[in-house]
Amino acid sequence: MKANDTRIHMHMSAMAMIAVVAVIAGAVPAFAQGAQGMAEPWQLGFQEAVTPVMRETDWFHNLLLVIIAAIVAFVTVLLAYVFWRFNENANPEPSRTTHHTLLEVAWTVIPVIILIVIAVPSFRLLYLQRDIPDADLTIKAIGSQWYWSYEYPDNGNISFDSVMVEDDELKPGQPRLLTVDENIVVPVNKVVRVIVTANDVIHAFAVPAFGIKIDAVPGRLNETWFKAEKTGVYYGQCSELCGLRHAYMPIAVEVVSQGEYEQWVAAKKAEASLRRDNGVRNVAGIAGPARRAAAPAD
Repeated sequence: MKANDTRIHMHMSAMAMIAVVAVIAGAVPAFAQGAQGMAEPWQLGFQEAVTPVMRETDWFHNLLLVIIAAIVAFVTVLLAYVFWRFNENANPEPSRTTHHTLLEVAWTVIPVIILIVIAVPSFRLLYLQRDIPDADLTIKAIGSQWYWSYEYPDNGNISFDSVMVEDDELKPGQPRLLTVDENIVVPVNKVVRVIVTANDVIHAFAVPAFGIKIDAVPGRLNETWFKAEKTGVYYGQCSELCGLRHAYMPIAVEVVSQGEYEQWVAAKKAEASLRRDNGVRNVAGIAGPARRAAAPAD
């Protein structure tokens, strides 16, 4: 009677564990969608994928989750069976079996098959990430302690710094620790190549919704790419410990239509032209009196 109770208890425990794993595996994709472009409290899974790379990453993640859940469930059932079948009460005279050809082949071949199932999409995803297609736009991101600088070499060398907005300057609806004074602006459905480097220490440029994360190393140029398929503002952060204010150098990418992007480029060019003109006038105003003061008296 005691052996039967133990068997029932082990069977119920195994079934409960399988049910929990199955619920978790099914729940993660359902709860993966958070607020657009950023994580939200109690969110499970990744942010909404808006690029081909992140979409493939999300699919690969879910595949691994199913494989891992199946392995956990199988091992749990196997352990429960061993506890029940080979305990001292149920098996007073232990078997002296030392080899089982079919079992040994199975526990060698099955893991190999599992690894192949994982490896093929893994290599495909790695190639997708590293093989940068012909870019419609190039942006250079430069990490500094503790802000980002951006350059647009394809658009008349537009450049600007992007600094986090402090708590006391936030406007309603702006997320804390993610809002910056000037966003990166890119057109939707265009391939954007991002060249990444740093001025001082190692930083990392990462935007989860795009599926990109790459180190910014002083004296070295790294590159990555994305193709945002949905308009909106998407946030990231420096993902490499870089000093005291590491947590305060966010990244904000604003994806807009082609027309809005062209308007933004025109406005930035006009702003840069005005800045240059003001700089020339200021230099001329300072240099003139200096030359007159240095000239010899008649």
